[in-house]
Amino acid sequence: MNRRIITSISPTDGRLLAEYPETTPDEVRHHIDVASIRQAEWETVPIAERAVPMTRMAELLEANRGELAELMADEMGKPVGQGLGEVDKCAWVCRHYAEHAEEILADEAIEAGRTRSYVAYRPLGVVLAVMPWNFPLWQVYRFLAPALMAGNGGLLKHASNVTGCSLRIDRLVVEAGFPDGLFRSLVLPSSRVGEVLDHSGVVAATLTGSEPAGRAVAAKAGSLLKKTVLELGGSDPYLVLADADLQQSAAACATSRLINGGQSCIAAKRFIVEAPVVEEFTELLAAEMAQAVMGDPRDPSTTLGPMARVDLRDDLHDQVERSVGAGARAMMGGVVPEGDGAFYLPTLLAGVTEGMAAYHEETFGPVAAVIAANDLDDAVRIANDTEFGLGAAIFTADAELGERTARDRLQAGACFVNAFVASDPRLPFGGIKMSGYGRELSDLGIREFLNAKTVVVA
Repeated sequence: MNRRIITSISPTDGRLLAEYPETTPDEVRHHIDVASIRQAEWETVPIAERAVPMTRMAELLEANRGELAELMADEMGKPVGQGLGEVDKCAWVCRHYAEHAEEILADEAIEAGRTRSYVAYRPLGVVLAVMPWNFPLWQVYRFLAPALMAGNGGLLKHASNVTGCSLRIDRLVVEAGFPDGLFRSLVLPSSRVGEVLDHSGVVAATLTGSEPAGRAVAAKAGSLLKKTVLELGGSDPYLVLADADLQQSAAACATSRLINGGQSCIAAKRFIVEAPVVEEFTELLAAEMAQAVMGDPRDPSTTLGPMARVDLRDDLHDQVERSVGAGARAMMGGVVPEGDGAFYLPTLLAGVTEGMAAYHEETFGPVAAVIAANDLDDAVRIANDTEFGLGAAIFTADAELGERTARDRLQAGACFVNAFVASDPRLPFGGIKMSGYGRELSDLGIREFLNAKTVVVA
């Protein structure tokens, strides 16, 4: 039969990188059947023994970090320096679960007036992961490491523009010593995710991506009574109070806004600044953003590569133009540079107010929106005035006030004080509202796809 082809295009210069044959329906069914068989065998392996290939996986990631960073640079434009950091973080999450899964998943005794009663954490089966292109390795490994250590199997439907990364992960899994077929990449367009979920061998799904993608997968899985975990978009607010160290705040805010080209769900997007310092902070933020070095992502000096696709760049520019048309001021950037590739200049919009695209919409790229607030109460109101709830941060000299605000008032899954939001294998990660539900990482993440089985001995 004639297979459809999925292409990988360089966002740096538009050249064709590779062509990949789509996985056929028969192959999909075969891979699911094999994964189910391997998973049934894998869950009988003691957790301590599962840690052996997981530790080996960490070693392989570190040994191949240069190659993997260059692959991400080619496929989605991530600067190699940032790609190296991503690979290292993947190795970290592998080691974290290799070292701690046995303790996390130990039977949990509960006194219930019987001879013995406890909760036993047992794997569910084969889980489908639908993953995005912005962190081609990290998004996968923060699922893969806990899922396999818990005794589950996995199937990966990665974003089409990072198919090379997807297939490289497949090879790493086998090279690390996991059973062949326990984890498998499926080369599919998004339109075929439902086909995978329909198979009785797939018991659950996790998705990181856009709100529409999350709705589609959740609706399909829900109709089949299959569990989902969703990590969707974010329009993260960063509150800067008048007493904050403005230089330190601006540096942290610029880093969060520009890392990975601003293409991160937990990147800072809305900078809500108390009015007395909004002009000074805006100037400092502009100076920090101006230090970005835009260029070829394979060049070690580059800190800002192209966006992942030209259409995404054009959508971002449209958001900027609509915001400026509604009264925002482009303090820097706001134009599409000449030449090939999906590049976009670092852009800072001042005077952003309610009703503008940059106020309400997620800007997935190197665009910062500065919004003035009257005081802390007004800043909190603006911060929570969004359909999203993934991350948030607050900068203030009063750490106790910052902590109270983060804990009790900001509506987000992760709130940081005097630092930018970042994921960590030791901490739960996920959102509320339209940013999704469920948690990844930490002990909560590994338990998402387990049966918390009650066992009672009379």
